[in-house]
Amino acid sequence: MANNALLEIKRSLEAHVGQKITLRANGGRRKTVERTGVLEETYPSVFIVKLDQEQQSCKRVSYSYADVLTESVEITVFEEDGQMRIMYIKA
Repeated sequence: MANNALLEIKRSLEAHVGQKITLRANGGRRKTVERTGVLEETYPSVFIVKLDQEQQSCKRVSYSYADVLTESVEITVFEEDGQMRIMYIKA
């Protein structure tokens, strides 16, 4: 069952490769980290996000699909015209 959910998350992210997204991740100790960037690529176990350079010190971050499944990471996708589409990719 978990394998199917991870595959479904991967497929839904593959549809948004190249689009601007916002990540809201659990930073530990009651901290939430919010980052904006472009969904660069998906791999069998992880996905890569190229961050906006003026906001972050590192250029790329990666998260696993399990992070999305366990709701440690929430993803909001921006539409082509720059409008934010309230779409959290969750299991």
